[in-house]
Amino acid sequence: MTSMRGRVAALLGAVAVIAGSALSAPPAGFAVAAGVPGVGVGITGQAPCPEAPGFICGTLTVPFDRSGAVPGTLGLRVALTGNSAAPRGDLLFLTGGPGQPGASAIERMAGKLEPVLKDYRLVMFDQRGTGQGALQCPGLQEDMGSSDLAVPRRQSIADCAAALGPDARHYSTADTVADIDLLRRALGARKLTLDGVSYGSFVAQRYALAHPTRVARLVLDSVVPQQGFDPLDLAALPATARVLRAACRATACTTDPAADLAATVRRYGNGARILSALTGFEFVDPDYGGVPEILHEAAAGRPEKLLEFFEFVHLEVDAAPAEELSQGLHSAALCADSRFPWGTTDTPVDSRPAALERTRERLTAEQTWPYDAATATGLGSMLVCLHWPREQVPPAPHRRKLPDVPVLLLGGDRDISTPYELLYEQAESMHHPQIVIVPGAAHSVQNRAENPAGRQAVYDFLLR
Repeated sequence: MTSMRGRVAALLGAVAVIAGSALSAPPAGFAVAAGVPGVGVGITGQAPCPEAPGFICGTLTVPFDRSGAVPGTLGLRVALTGNSAAPRGDLLFLTGGPGQPGASAIERMAGKLEPVLKDYRLVMFDQRGTGQGALQCPGLQEDMGSSDLAVPRRQSIADCAAALGPDARHYSTADTVADIDLLRRALGARKLTLDGVSYGSFVAQRYALAHPTRVARLVLDSVVPQQGFDPLDLAALPATARVLRAACRATACTTDPAADLAATVRRYGNGARILSALTGFEFVDPDYGGVPEILHEAAAGRPEKLLEFFEFVHLEVDAAPAEELSQGLHSAALCADSRFPWGTTDTPVDSRPAALERTRERLTAEQTWPYDAATATGLGSMLVCLHWPREQVPPAPHRRKLPDVPVLLLGGDRDISTPYELLYEQAESMHHPQIVIVPGAAHSVQNRAENPAGRQAVYDFLLR
């Protein structure tokens, strides 16, 4: 793992996204929105951002519980460029996770989007439960870090659920969508252009479904379907074979990594660990350098390097504090938003394992190869929500087709986390989608791809 550690040291600085949000009471003299005591219609405390003085930061105050049953507000940190009179209006960039903050990434994203910033005011904010006010679940954070798929300890799940308690249900995507519409009003914008990456693409689509007349354009990068993530990951499982073989061709490896992966899973039953490690490693090296050799040795009965690979990804790639990606928020949002083999999180906990087992028995080799059915039903986020306490969940959107606005769908051909098969599937729910697949790129094309084609496609799309 020495060579991998060397590469990761140079790359992790470009991967991390750190920002903040805070729980707060309404500031003194804060304007109040009609019918929502203590909730403002502006961004207060505007001043140069401490970590990026060339940008403006402030606070948007939103109701914690829109039903009013639970009192209190949240102060969400907002960062923006100063050109309030930008001719094309506000471009809201939505980070991923769920659990990543946004505001302190303003300088980095402004650099990525610099060619469009004469025409747009760039806005980023910390979605509720992220950043400085991140939901804290130390055990789950240690077990999973920034991973969706790492398998946590049962006690860590229980401790997190107990720490959040019944308030967990107020951290769903539906709450974030409502927060965004308050942000739109605070910005004085009639419409927003939304650019969402990964989970941010899901939030952008959910906002467009809820507020179709308030959206000007959509950029969806590393697309999560608008119906939500698949906890069985049935797109990523077979896509792994395609991605590893493409990377193998690019690096002139001499083995078949997909066949070796299948043999390794059959031998050791460790498919969930492999998928989690590969999904983390794509952020470091979209060529998956060294992985085919590791899988070839494991398939032949020599798993030592594979075990080192697991440890390397867990400690050097996935490890992240809650302020960088909150696993508390991640769990609360996914368990509130998603549909599982047992239904929703409103399903009694005792009945869930049997439903999951029935699903495992029905899965076919064609659906899961080069993994197995136990991989699909044993992934981390699935297990978190399997044991998550029963709670009322928000209703799914009534609308299914996105509004008739320009949409750019952006993906990488090396992305295992959100493979481009999902992107093409999602395009069917759109009127006139533009699709760009970037060769050699993995997850989060705008942020991380060396190939500039994806960013150029965004510039052309936003400025045409």
